[in-house]
Amino acid sequence: MVDKFVGTWKMVTSDNFDDYMRAIGVGFATRQVGNRTKPNLIVTMDEQGTVSMKSQSTFKTTEIKFKLNEPFEETTAG
Repeated sequence: MVDKFVGTWKMVTSDNFDDYMRAIGVGFATRQVGNRTKPNLIVTMDEQGTVSMKSQSTFKTTEIKFKLNEPFEETTAG
């Protein structure tokens, strides 16, 4: 099923993102950058079944790797 999502996905819109960032306490300057950033989401899966989801932009790049049906740790912004 993951193979249907493998590829590069471009963000088109992020409705109400500024309101969300304000609600979680993100400062004005960071919100301005966040509102202008349109990251690509790059989804891959290797031969061992490890899924990689990389959010890539000129401002910031983050990546998470995991195997389906296996618990994993993730640290999110907040």
